[in-house]
Amino acid sequence: MNSNISKLAGSVGRVIVGKKETVVNLIAALLCEGHVLLEDVPGVGKTQLITALSRSIGGKFNRIQLTPDVMPSDIAGFTMLDSAKGEFIYRDGAVMCNFLLADEINRASPKVQSALLEAMEERQISLDGVTHKLPRPFLVMATQNPVETYGTFHLPEAQMDRFFMKLSMGYPSVEEEIQILDRTENNNPIVNITEPVMTVDDIAAMQEDVKKVRVTNEVKEYIVNIVASTRQDRNTILGISPRGSIALFKAAKAYAYIYDREYVTPDDVKNVAAAVLAHRIILSPQGKTAFGTGEAYVEYVLKNCNVPMMS
Repeated sequence: MNSNISKLAGSVGRVIVGKKETVVNLIAALLCEGHVLLEDVPGVGKTQLITALSRSIGGKFNRIQLTPDVMPSDIAGFTMLDSAKGEFIYRDGAVMCNFLLADEINRASPKVQSALLEAMEERQISLDGVTHKLPRPFLVMATQNPVETYGTFHLPEAQMDRFFMKLSMGYPSVEEEIQILDRTENNNPIVNITEPVMTVDDIAAMQEDVKKVRVTNEVKEYIVNIVASTRQDRNTILGISPRGSIALFKAAKAYAYIYDREYVTPDDVKNVAAAVLAHRIILSPQGKTAFGTGEAYVEYVLKNCNVPMMS
């Protein structure tokens, strides 16, 4: 593993027990300037994960608890008249940070969801004819509870597609949960991160390095074949768009960089495929019966796509 990434993952590991795959995927999304939807039950450490990442990097962290009464101005900010100066000034919204935890995004109204997703896509806020650039790096980790749906607003598929990855932490093993009990016996384990292990400038530099990772034409064709096979399949109503193939391309480069390689292999593509693609697919009734979840369907697609030989 790349030494800088190992240092960052190790810092997060002082708070989060296990969940190496989730941590690596979250770092990969950060390196690709993408955003993450974390769908999981309450209490498994979603807030701790993004807090640990922000503390490890030293970036500004904001959290907003999304409820039906949250307004778009809470997200984007607003302008107000400064009576002393006689001019309008901008007051920051929640998105003016490096790391934003948007808790329970499916409880926010569609108008607020749209305001947040627009900021994620454009990486800037426009109010009263003035554009305010968001800080860099900028990572949104939105969460939602997959079980409790009363009083929620379903995220449309077009908005789901704008999340770079969809991740899940899952319950810990027995051994991991014993470690969690030990760590939380005296205080919140977030205090284990006493200082950042890198800066936001270091992350920006690594984001540029990821872009330099090489991808052969054979691997590019492999990515396109995976995506294309979902578009004319009786198991799907909606296949993966070109945005999905671009995301898979970038994520594979980030995964190669994380493991200290200057080129992408088919295994890099396989390792990130489910996290990048599963939430972009709508299964048909036949597909739901056969596979149940988008993740299982992606695994099926990977098994049925010819893997290129690497020279």
